[in-house]
Amino acid sequence: MVRDGYWYAIGLLIVAAVVRFFSAGWFASWLLVLIPVLLAAFFLWFFRDPDRAIPVGPGLVVSPADGKVTEVAPIHTADGDRIRLSIFLSVFDVHVNRAPIAGVIRRIQYKKGEFLNALDPASAERNEQSVVTMEGDGCIVTFKLIAGLLARRIVFVPKEGDRLERGARVGLIKFGSRCDLVLPGDAHIRVERGQRVKGGATVLADVEVPYEDAASTKNAVETRR
Repeated sequence: MVRDGYWYAIGLLIVAAVVRFFSAGWFASWLLVLIPVLLAAFFLWFFRDPDRAIPVGPGLVVSPADGKVTEVAPIHTADGDRIRLSIFLSVFDVHVNRAPIAGVIRRIQYKKGEFLNALDPASAERNEQSVVTMEGDGCIVTFKLIAGLLARRIVFVPKEGDRLERGARVGLIKFGSRCDLVLPGDAHIRVERGQRVKGGATVLADVEVPYEDAASTKNAVETRR
């Protein structure tokens, strides 16, 4: 459970208690109390943070979020050809975000913006977002945590220079939102549009890893075992 869920739930339960205390009539008071109690239960469920089995192996890129893949498309950037993979998170999905690869955070860029529907392709550029660039396994991967129509706050805990393991928890986007992943142009994509994915557990793609990095990854895995 993400700590925020407890605070939302406690606040709503206090509201329910106050309403019950000042309401006249048994039926009316309990009917009014039911609304904040149900909302408290929803927030406890929404901020769930389940453990995940993280795939092991060199060059694997896991999903940074739970949700549905809405786009897999080649794009052109100033750094060359890339592949953009977009994931839409509804209010029913787990909203804890995870690191897609093992590596070092090279840059974190926060951009203020609008709150368009996360299903709108324009939201990838125009909405409020945090853009995180990581380097690991011999490649550079960028993922964007994008606010949606309901999402009004993006929480990202690590800082530039931090080293993360694949699938490590990094933060969350509150309520419906979107997560974009920009991969090298030669990445081998393992998912397709419309497929549902789980943060930290679903392999989205794999990239070719230089021999030295592959050997280091293998040694690290054997050490952890």
